[in-house]
Amino acid sequence: MSNGFEEAKAQRNALERLIDRIPGFRGFQDRELRRDVDKLQREHVAGQVGGVKKRLREIARDYTDAGKIGILDRFERLDRRLDGLAQSIRHSDYGASGLFSPQKIGEEELARLYEFDLSLLDDVALLDGKVSLLPPPGEGEPEAALDAVLAQVREVEGKWGQRQQVISNVVQHAR
Repeated sequence: MSNGFEEAKAQRNALERLIDRIPGFRGFQDRELRRDVDKLQREHVAGQVGGVKKRLREIARDYTDAGKIGILDRFERLDRRLDGLAQSIRHSDYGASGLFSPQKIGEEELARLYEFDLSLLDDVALLDGKVSLLPPPGEGEPEAALDAVLAQVREVEGKWGQRQQVISNVVQHAR
């Protein structure tokens, strides 16, 4: 993921660049742009989690079709956990964050946040990989693989919980 804020900023039209020259307006506009980019990033991560959830549901459906219903409660718990994670990411309270305060946040500080978000995407990809290791029905016991998926979900949940602290550190460093 590249520096989304700078890319979005470069896409502005002539009117936006003219408004950029109005004293005080640029900071407001940059904050709104950061808010939009943050929302896009969170939507992307939540979408990736949703993709993992979809794959897990497909595998659960295979188990149902094969009559292996004894394990379905574990699939259901994981499904709810993934749904909660995606909703938490999608609907986090980004508006109260210091990332959108009037102070100037530098490229170096934003890069730290973007690196964190990239590592979060890597963790979601790892989660997807663990889901892909679930054995098809009748080709092994899925319990250990489901435990590994759950452990990775917990890892991503914990990391997501740290994002607000990363934002706070970015803002503190910018002061």
